[in-house]
Amino acid sequence: MPTEIVWAPPVLALLFGYLLGSIPFGIILTRLAGAGDLRQIGSGNIGATNVLRTGRKGLAAATLLLDLVKGFAAVAIVAHLSPGDAPLAAAAAFIGHCYPVWLRFRGGKGVATLMGVVLALHWPIGLVFAGVWLGLLGTLRISAVAGMAAAISAPVAAAAFGRFDLVMLLIALALIVVWKHGDNIERLLAGTEPRIGRRARG
Repeated sequence: MPTEIVWAPPVLALLFGYLLGSIPFGIILTRLAGAGDLRQIGSGNIGATNVLRTGRKGLAAATLLLDLVKGFAAVAIVAHLSPGDAPLAAAAAFIGHCYPVWLRFRGGKGVATLMGVVLALHWPIGLVFAGVWLGLLGTLRISAVAGMAAAISAPVAAAAFGRFDLVMLLIALALIVVWKHGDNIERLLAGTEPRIGRRARG
């Protein structure tokens, strides 16, 4: 089989996943709604938590849903066409959200998109992710803690469900989530991290 044909599906999976994952729905929705440039609001992040700081709860919910759906769709579509390349699409969609070329590689923190790709890769892991995320968000009301804990729960759940083929991938993506929350970790240690519903300090 020609080398070009062998490499085509993985390369296409990576490109498709990245391009779909890199769509900045937070910026698009806030601009369409006349809420300004999301990068100039609150923390400057493009995710749903920062959209919430515009005071538009509907926009924040839509951003979260669309960021989740783009991750799910990237994996589900590639899994249907080339099942073995689904993990590549998962990684690429997540990286696309966190480091979109359109925004000079300054993207979101990846929690919603990671939930989407995890649900598509193995839905029971996704349910654990969602449970940890929503549970901590509802009790602590600190988005950063809920998001990081949910990301870390994914590889643990993968191992518990016997999906050892996904463990290393999910560990890598969880580490990126934690890395992207560096500023939040500093504020958590300083006791200044805002809770959902309160004004952020940056």
